[in-house]
Amino acid sequence: MTLPLELPVTTSVRPSACPGLLRIVAALDGGICRVKLDGGSITARQARAVADVAQRYASGVIEATNRANLQIRGVGPRQRELIEPLLAVGLGPATAAGDDVRNLMLSPTAGIDPQMQFDTRPLARQILASLQSTARFAELSAKFAVQLDGGEALAMLEHPHDLWLSAFEHNGQTLLAFGLAGCPGHDRALAAVPVEHGHALVLAVLTLFLDLARPEHTRMRHLLKEVALADFMAQLAQRLSVPLMVLAQWRREGTDGLRHIGTYPQIEQGRVHIGAVPALGRLDAATLAGLAQLAETFGDGTLRFTPWQSVLLPNVQAQAALTVTRQLEALGLLCDVQTPLAHLLACTGSSACAKGLADTKQDARQLAAVLQQPHNIHLTGCLRSCAAAHVAPVTLLAVAPGHYDLYLRAPEQPGFGVLRERNLTIEAAGAWLEARQRSNTDD
Repeated sequence: MTLPLELPVTTSVRPSACPGLLRIVAALDGGICRVKLDGGSITARQARAVADVAQRYASGVIEATNRANLQIRGVGPRQRELIEPLLAVGLGPATAAGDDVRNLMLSPTAGIDPQMQFDTRPLARQILASLQSTARFAELSAKFAVQLDGGEALAMLEHPHDLWLSAFEHNGQTLLAFGLAGCPGHDRALAAVPVEHGHALVLAVLTLFLDLARPEHTRMRHLLKEVALADFMAQLAQRLSVPLMVLAQWRREGTDGLRHIGTYPQIEQGRVHIGAVPALGRLDAATLAGLAQLAETFGDGTLRFTPWQSVLLPNVQAQAALTVTRQLEALGLLCDVQTPLAHLLACTGSSACAKGLADTKQDARQLAAVLQQPHNIHLTGCLRSCAAAHVAPVTLLAVAPGHYDLYLRAPEQPGFGVLRERNLTIEAAGAWLEARQRSNTDD
């Protein structure tokens, strides 16, 4: 596929500075090109194309994002030469205006998870096609996002979305519960529809949002501050051909947040998927090319990136799992759930971001070296919290080079949670966390 690059990237009334494939945004280390992956999935051929252009026309640094996409960093002046090979292998949108609105998150194990209620991928393809082919949806903000969860054991339930859908079974029927401006891990569903009406529901919600929203309402939460939720739901019900089912008790069960690391069985007997973490979400071109080779040799020729900034190799023969794990480790990826570095998130930091107050990537590696046990910790160089879409159990907010305020997540507290310590060095933060862990164990 080739798109004329002189076309406007978007006709949105809600302009955005978010990077995309056709909109490369400047940073201290060069341009950022965000490559959106349908459902987080990428073929080996596509992965090699990303690796090649990252090496040729950028710094070679590739990031796995918390929306299960990839970012190429350090893009130089030859932007057309970088973009066109990615379009040629099918990594671009159907239309130039469609790139911004392809924000649909699936479980990384969609279609292969033994716990799933249904395979979400066909519905996801329908939704993505409508997002790109309906001209009016180009008015949506580049941050407006939808999540479709098929009931899998591995699903990100904490990232907030403008619309989230979660499958469950009721009286032998598969239903899609849904909510607005929240996430299935924290919020009760508003209602449900039969799964076969899922596509119509998504289109109705998005169209109603655009009908009611003003240009400054970039997200659903902004609209719902001015429009009562009950009024929105009443208008939505009038636009659907099926009655909305009110849910009195149902709530999405939690998932094992560690299942993106290690080897797990798939729904097909004798097949497994293997999850591995590139340290702090960063790969180089050689590593991505090596992953593509492993996918072709041992899997089905695809890779799946996850909102935990990790990668899955699906459809591996169970007897090959140990061999694949060793080769993943040889590529520099983390495959042991007990490795502290595998649980740390860090933004770009001061080395490549003008807003960063500390070199968060380097500090995170230093912190991992002093931790004896894994902790889910987010290091952020400023209040924007780019590396984590949800609030982590522990947040270290940079206040100066090598110094951080420490927050603990608390449901009753906004933002990062409760401020527990100020102006800690990395060594002091590590000691504080280890002492707290020992205290919790003793209790």
